[in-house]
Amino acid sequence: CYLTYPFVLSWSLTEAMAAGGYVVASDTAPVRELIRDGGNGRLVPFFDVPALSAALIRGLEGDAQAARLRAAARQTILDGYDLHRISLPRQIEWVESAGAMG
Repeated sequence: CYLTYPFVLSWSLTEAMAAGGYVVASDTAPVRELIRDGGNGRLVPFFDVPALSAALIRGLEGDAQAARLRAAARQTILDGYDLHRISLPRQIEWVESAGAMG
């Protein structure tokens, strides 16, 4: 469960997704950058306790849809945030371009 009011994303969300966790998160701006409701996790309104409870229960029941969401969450991180293929090369590129400006 990842509830955040509109702030930046935290590593805990990406780590949970990378581990294939079933993600239930608040339907807030930073979270929507990463989670697609019904695609790779569940989004619930921030203050909607019944919706949060229902989404958590569905995940705990462990049906086929929960398994699909867990696999899609992991794949989202592998495709967009893999350290060696994506994140590190981007950071190196940023540092090199900043040095070239300098």
